[in-house]
Amino acid sequence: MTTLAVDIGGMSIKLLVLDEQGEPLSETSARPTPVPPTPDAVIALVHDIADTLPPHQRVSVGFPGVVKGGVTWNAPNLGDALWNRVPLSERLSDRLGRPVRAVNDVDLQGLGVVRGDGVELVLTLGTGMGAALFTDGALVPNLELGHHPFRDGQTYEDLVRDSELKRIGRVEWTKRVLDAIQQIEPIFNYDRLHLGGGNSLNIQSDLPGNVRVFTLAEGLRGALRLWDDA
Repeated sequence: MTTLAVDIGGMSIKLLVLDEQGEPLSETSARPTPVPPTPDAVIALVHDIADTLPPHQRVSVGFPGVVKGGVTWNAPNLGDALWNRVPLSERLSDRLGRPVRAVNDVDLQGLGVVRGDGVELVLTLGTGMGAALFTDGALVPNLELGHHPFRDGQTYEDLVRDSELKRIGRVEWTKRVLDAIQQIEPIFNYDRLHLGGGNSLNIQSDLPGNVRVFTLAEGLRGALRLWDDA
């Protein structure tokens, strides 16, 4: 069964079709996120892109906010008011004519990259900072670590978000990322940290041995695992 993987982000929306083994059947198709990013506009764009891709039987969506039972509760980088209690899975399923499962975007990518043993933390660095926590492969959903205090009254996301990278440059931004990792490690005592998101490629330093950088294509393989119980 083929799966359409959808990654909804603050800057772009990306779609990719995967075969039963998680191998891509298409190139990743990306378009800028609509402005304003209303549910109607985002759903319409996903529909339009999906129509250009190979056939698929089901859809997995990663959304940048808290998602419970396929319903979005917030979206800090899209607009909380726009996405309060939106039945995203249901609305996309109605529009695409296929079954849809929607979860937090980092939760979905984490499913694609974790090994499944020990404590594993997943962080993505992009418009903001996303996080997901796994213990022996089991997900602790909707971990909004990016919005926790980091230092000087600011959150992790405040200090490592994309706008800060552009403002202070790669070298200083990298120092902040390494400081964040150093602070987070003794909180979770993770065995492995997986770093993703487009800005993970901007880190200008070697990383600790238990930290690895993963690609979006790797993360989107979580679209298959989202249907493990189907």
